[in-house]
Amino acid sequence: MSAAVKSYAAVDLGASSGRVMVGRVGPDSLELTEVHRFPNRPVRVPEGLRWDVLGLYAGVLDGLEAAGAVDSVGIDSWAVDYGLLDADGALLGNPVHYRDSRTEGVAEKVWATVPAEELYAATGLQHAPFNTLYQLAAARGSAQLDRAERLLLIPDLLTYWLTGEQGTELTNASTTQLIDPRTRDWAHGVARRLDIDLGLFAPLRHPGDPAGVLRPEVLEETGLAGPVPVTAVGSHDTASAVAAVPAGGERFAYICTGTWSLAGLELDAPVLTEESRAANFTNELGLDGTVRYLRNIMGLWLLQECVRAWGEPDLGALLLQAAKVPALRSVVDAGDAAFLAPGRMPERIAEACRDSGQPVPATPAEITRCILDSLALAHRRAVEDAQRLAGHAVDVVHVVGGGTRNALLCQLTADACGLPVVSGPTEAAALGNVLVQARAHGLVGDLAGMRRLLTRTQLLTRYEPRGGTQRWQAAQARLARY
Repeated sequence: MSAAVKSYAAVDLGASSGRVMVGRVGPDSLELTEVHRFPNRPVRVPEGLRWDVLGLYAGVLDGLEAAGAVDSVGIDSWAVDYGLLDADGALLGNPVHYRDSRTEGVAEKVWATVPAEELYAATGLQHAPFNTLYQLAAARGSAQLDRAERLLLIPDLLTYWLTGEQGTELTNASTTQLIDPRTRDWAHGVARRLDIDLGLFAPLRHPGDPAGVLRPEVLEETGLAGPVPVTAVGSHDTASAVAAVPAGGERFAYICTGTWSLAGLELDAPVLTEESRAANFTNELGLDGTVRYLRNIMGLWLLQECVRAWGEPDLGALLLQAAKVPALRSVVDAGDAAFLAPGRMPERIAEACRDSGQPVPATPAEITRCILDSLALAHRRAVEDAQRLAGHAVDVVHVVGGGTRNALLCQLTADACGLPVVSGPTEAAALGNVLVQARAHGLVGDLAGMRRLLTRTQLLTRYEPRGGTQRWQAAQARLARY
């Protein structure tokens, strides 16, 4: 292998599993290998639902040992959740899971001080009950928050344990509802009005900034020879995934699929209108001054929960059966917060269809088809709404992430949107993570150059829309009546 090729470890943590991938990058090559995968199992304790962050950290260390010699390490994960540290830098309890019930009803209390319209105009963030802002409001007066001297978002917490250095990476910070997307700095006015101490947060870092080097104890445990730098990447996994969308030009929409579907556009400036707020679009920050203008959709969580309830049947066989079920027989609102909590998902989907006067799906294949049709319909609505609200037309939809493995969902999305869908890469978050590290070390060029390298080196599949979009319009109108 050429001396110009370098190796980068991408720690990519999802809601159900974590993995360490090694990316080998050269001027015209990009190869990604998974070296370690480990479960991410939340734990329900008497005080609520918590992340097993120590188990995740152990998985990271095992992964770095399996990775062997690398030129840098970068970490990305899901957003909004955090750990609290005391004055000695010790963790104060396990981080709370965003699906924990503690934020129920909290948003309304926050809006009594800062109305929802003003909050959106200042931060551009869609309403989600688990945003960090609401988590902090829910934690007010708790012993842990009262003792805390530092708050670190999950990737920053793991980076701190690896390096001993503290920072707050910007793309993930933008999901807290405490960042002004116009200035790309803290929303000081919002924090002041809600009595949130921004001094809890470590200084902001940007993707590509140095984040320290592995501590001697980490080197000893992993068997790596130092120094090994850690590089800040787009530490919100969606920021890394969007960086790895293999698009040419600006006329594209993206859908990052996995447990969630994040569907939207890459823009140069936020859209902070009241119409945008009412449509529940968010303005999160991306690489190189970009804005990820998107809507959160419940995503394949719906199917994952059903598969779990059915005893983990063979997914490939289930999708083949679902493809034979008549299209658009029943649909649900895939963005409805009613589907956020775990448990009884098949029954809840059936109940939603019954309550809206539609045929009730009964078999696993029928429920699966209902889910996939509903997700494609939600993708259509998001892509249409984003173009209208941002005044930004698109010619193609890029689907990246785990959902690229689901060919039926990709084809249905093309059909629903009436646009070609380019599917891939599957490991977009890890690839974006690797490429930001490689760029920080001078190995690849700008964002457009990163995307050209992806287009040349990654497996992509194109789906052309079939038939007209009239039946999707009819399904959308049917759903809107309820």
